[in-house]
Parts: sequence; C-alpha cells; structure tokens
Amino acid sequence: MKKISKHLISLAIVSFLVMPFFALPVAAQNADFGLNQVSTGLNNTLSNSDPRAIIGRIINVALGFLGVIAVAIILFGGFKWMTAGGNEEKTSEARKLLAAGVIGLVIILASWAIATYVINALSQATNV
Repeated sequence: MKKISKHLISLAIVSFLVMPFFALPVAAQNADFGLNQVSTGLNNTLSNSDPRAIIGRIINVALGFLGVIAVAIILFGGFKWMTAGGNEEKTSEARKLLAAGVIGLVIILASWAIATYVINALSQATNV
C-alpha cells in the first residue's frame, strides 16, 4: 500500500511540474481581447422566451432535482436495510428512511402534476 501511495505522489508531482510546458501561449498584447466575439451560447433565450415557459422550466428542474434526492434516500434506506444484519434498530431506521423517501417521491410527483396542470391551464387561458 505504501508503495502505491509513493508512486501516486511521485506521479502527481511530475504531472504538476510538466503541465506548465503544455500551456498555450497568450496574446496579451491585443487590446480588444476579442470581447465582441464572446458568445455565451444562450442566444438571448431568457429575453425571447415566454415567462410562463421559463417558470415551467425552473419548476421542472427543481422538481427533478428533488426527485433525484428522494430516489437517493430510498436507495440509502434499502442499503441500510440490506446491511442491518438482523439488528432491529437498524431495520426500523431503514424502514423509516424508505417510508420517508417514498412519501417524498409521491409528494414530488403530485406537485409536478399540479404544476404542469396549472402552467398548461394558464398558457391556454392567456394565449392571445
């Protein structure tokens, strides 16, 4: 183990010493810096989009992130249950985690359905 760590440390040191030689040259003498050619890739998507669509995208991203967290809690509860080894306290803790994860996932899916319905209803009602 010590032999591997010594090799890794020496590899890291050598890579940090060699990396500066592969750096690209910088044209610092140019006065305009190419700022008028910089593109963010957004192409003014926020200013040209409908606010309802922007809010819908934000809600979908937030609920997707919360869904990933709920699934991670369910997986963690399942892992705790698998590794409980018959211990009743650990098993009950794992059951609580699984129940919390499933309840959270149901709430997230219900809120996604409600938000999608409301946004679609608003889009149809205010479509001029």
